[in-house]
This record gives sequence, C-alpha cells and structure tokens, in this order.
Amino acid sequence: MSGIIEKLNLEHNEDDADVAYGILEKIEDRAAAVVSPTRVIFASISALIILSATFFVFIWVIPYDRVKLEVVYMQGGPGHVVLAELENDGSREISSVYLSMRFIDKDGNEQGRSDFSSNTIPAHSTVAGDNLEMLISGLSVWENYTIEITLDYENYAGETRTEIWNHQVGEWTRENFRNSVDYKFL
Repeated sequence: MSGIIEKLNLEHNEDDADVAYGILEKIEDRAAAVVSPTRVIFASISALIILSATFFVFIWVIPYDRVKLEVVYMQGGPGHVVLAELENDGSREISSVYLSMRFIDKDGNEQGRSDFSSNTIPAHSTVAGDNLEMLISGLSVWENYTIEITLDYENYAGETRTEIWNHQVGEWTRENFRNSVDYKFL
C-alpha cells in the first residue's frame, strides 16, 4: 500500500511541476513584452531625476543654519601664525558677522588679536584672507598659549548666535581645529 501512495505522490508532483513550468513560460513571455531596454533606461533616468530633485530641495530650498570655522595654528622661528576660514554651509545668508581671535599667554594676557566683520556672508560660501590671519612675533615658541575665538552672527530667521571656542596650542608646531555651530533648521 505504501508503494502505491508514493507512486501517486510522485505522479501528483510531476503534474504540479508541469503546470508550474507552463505558468512560468507564460510569465516570461509577458514580461519580455512589457519590460524593454527603453523602458528600463527611462525608469532609471526618472529615478535619477527624482533623487536629484530631492537632493536639491534638502540643500537649497529647506532653510537651515550651518556655520563652520576652521583654524590652523603654526609656530616656528619668527613666531606664531593663526589662520582662519569661515564657512557658511547653510542654505541662507548670515548677516552682522563678527569674528574675534585672541592669542592669550599662560598668565591671561592678550598677546595678539584679529577682528573680522562683514555685513553678510552668502549661503554656501567661504571667507578667508588677510582679515582672518593673525601673526604674533617675538613670543617664545616653547610656551603654551590659548587661542580664544568669538563668533557672533545673525541667521536668516533673525536669531543672534554667539559661539566661543578656546584652543590650547604650543605643544605641536602645527595644529588644526574645526569648529562648528550646532546645525539648525530654521
């Protein structure tokens, strides 16, 4: 009896397999008629356009505030050099910008100062140059110092933002500092 049941199950499985292969052949024929290389290319281009538009909206349309300040400190025979680069990565301009860098010795005395101000800094732009440089000569390169940086600006929403950063320098001949204001959607 068990041999007959196995034979019936085997025949039943072969019939199911034939039906499944028949359905698969019909699906393949229909898919080949519907999916063509032109349609695949069109769908890919459409997806790329949608992703690009989404990227554009996030970078340029949605207002957000992102300001960064990169500072490079170098020391050598003639003295100390502090270079700064102010970057407005936000999607809107910032205004009433004031940046102050102070070079302070271990006793708390100011040994050098550089001030920068600007009415506006456009979105997605960077400011660097002579106004963001500080040269301090005549001081020992064997001492440790503090660079105190104060940044004040008004964002697109009219809020005044103030950031203060302190960096201890002097142990190395070159140091880089990346400062950023907290990222904020306006």
